[in-house]
Amino acid sequence: MAELTSLKNIGKEMSRKLKSVGIETAEDFLQLGSKETYFRLKLRYPEICSVHLYALEGACENMDFNLLSEEIKQDLKCFSDKL
Repeated sequence: MAELTSLKNIGKEMSRKLKSVGIETAEDFLQLGSKETYFRLKLRYPEICSVHLYALEGACENMDFNLLSEEIKQDLKCFSDKL
């Protein structure tokens, strides 16, 4: 079982937040995916923004969130705006 912080874009604070919504390991996170994880986080932390979702997607794709394509960012932003 890999630590959450072993994933790109996941630091100590994000790891703490993920654990607070029941996501304990990197495998747990990857199984849920970025959108479901963001949904769970948004319920508990309503102040989080779409940048958190970008970071989560980057973690799923093993890339810095700044390198996500504009198309992916737009899709994630639409998802975030609907919540």
